[in-house]
Amino acid sequence: MPKIEVNENLFFSMLGKKYNYDTLEEKLPCAKAELDEKPDMLVPADERVIKIELNDTNRPDLWSTNGVARQIRQHDGGKCADYMSIMSTKNQIKDYENRIVNVDPELKNVRPFMVAFMITGKPIDDLMLKDIIQTQEKLAWNFGRKRKSLSMGLYRIDQINFPVSYHAVDPDKTSFIPLQCTEPMTCRQILTDHPKGKDFGWILKDLKKFPLLSDAKNEVLSMAPIINSATLGAVKVGDKDLMVELTGDIMENLMLAANIVACDFLDQGYEIKPILVKHPYETGLGKDVVAPFYFQTSTKTKLSSVNKLLGSDFDIEKVKDALVRMGNYIDVKKAENDYDIVLNPPPYRNDFLHEVDIIEDVMIGCDVSSFNPEKPHAFTIGRLLPLTDFSRKAKTLMVGLGYQEMIFNYLGSKKDYIDNMLLDASKVIEIANPMSENYQFVRPEIISSLLRAESGSANAVFPHKVFEIGKVAYLKDDENTGTITRQHIGFLTVSNNANYNNLASEVSSLLYFLDHEYVVQESNDSRFIVGRQAAVMVKGKQVGVFGEVNPQILENWSISTPCAAGEIDLEELQ
Repeated sequence: MPKIEVNENLFFSMLGKKYNYDTLEEKLPCAKAELDEKPDMLVPADERVIKIELNDTNRPDLWSTNGVARQIRQHDGGKCADYMSIMSTKNQIKDYENRIVNVDPELKNVRPFMVAFMITGKPIDDLMLKDIIQTQEKLAWNFGRKRKSLSMGLYRIDQINFPVSYHAVDPDKTSFIPLQCTEPMTCRQILTDHPKGKDFGWILKDLKKFPLLSDAKNEVLSMAPIINSATLGAVKVGDKDLMVELTGDIMENLMLAANIVACDFLDQGYEIKPILVKHPYETGLGKDVVAPFYFQTSTKTKLSSVNKLLGSDFDIEKVKDALVRMGNYIDVKKAENDYDIVLNPPPYRNDFLHEVDIIEDVMIGCDVSSFNPEKPHAFTIGRLLPLTDFSRKAKTLMVGLGYQEMIFNYLGSKKDYIDNMLLDASKVIEIANPMSENYQFVRPEIISSLLRAESGSANAVFPHKVFEIGKVAYLKDDENTGTITRQHIGFLTVSNNANYNNLASEVSSLLYFLDHEYVVQESNDSRFIVGRQAAVMVKGKQVGVFGEVNPQILENWSISTPCAAGEIDLEELQ
């Protein structure tokens, strides 16, 4: 878990009051944190360092002195800055004056996205500079996967001539003086000779062109994500006007990090001014991006859901107060015998994916220690879910039909789940920050997993009959999370006489013993041969499909033996 070091004076000045360390230890859980190490009291007060450990990784806004202090202050009912006042929105863009950055189209496949803003109002002091450098490194290391997906730079804006250019350059023909050096180095040379290049050069070393940030007079600001220049990128104590930029490959993460840093500076009394970054391609937040920008979406729950999950009897005012203490914006509407709660997160948070996240904030906002421990009121015996019982029955029937059970990963590559299967990618869930392209997508169906196993089984004695009962997931707009997870059964027969008729008799046997009447209708699934496939209909609703596998798909998987396959949604049959 992330650990941060905070200057005692800066931390308590941001809190607006000074606690003893026993009290501070009691306050930190509201920020999902705990006291890791108290400062050495023999050290002068302005040099004492408090070490804090964060117990969660989904709140990057807490990885700074200002972030933790803000959360404790809000939880205590204290006032905070008007963060929305500095945010551009979809319907209202703040005035960026002449502060514009133009992005080179060649960066689309290098390091495609950038956001930036300006801070001004007062000279930066030593404590704030050290803290923002720590925040920069924590965001880049933990949130940005060691700078690969996100990095941040600060520059002296009074010496920058706009418009700024974020462009791709030849690393062997472009040179500048990097920080900590006095002589120019080529971009390629920086990767091998500069300490930061040795640490982070792996991010760029295989690229033909490197990203470079320079102003209208071709003065270099930085080579993201490696190193700033020794001129415009050398920020020092006493500098007043600074440009903050973030580059990376996931726009929402960049914007969230920009919002976090902007709110931190606003808490310190700085003025935040927007900068426009013009991309020649789509970013997910539009081509023209102004930061800081409020992009978060609302999440909903009900008062009854809150009380049910927490085992509480809170009224709506208690719940609303708890959520406000966590920094959220709340809208409440009366709905018959209940209340609908709509939560809009503050601009520095984007961790609300489900109504359970709202309920967790209610619990923390009410203070976890305020919940009295209770003994269980009833003795219960664990049992299998009805769906698990039903799935086990289906598993037994498939074994009886001569099939062998397989178990596969739920994550895979675009090639396996989309390209090889001739599927439309619009409903497939993609992992935002995958460690490998082999685990980039959540499988939307099971047949692809079965075919992958078959592609490596050509030397086994035929026929091959395999099945799996497991989860699939795909995008669904009317769900609260935007996705849905279902329990499916997939089955595959591979032999020289694998055909629609034989598989149809096995589907008939399976559904008969699962006690379901069904009919088949003509289907047009791209995974199967036209005219040799059928949709399984139960009570007028399609619950599955089966047929002879499309020869193009067999070729994609390098399978030379005929295949017949099917897949059924078990939750629809339960």
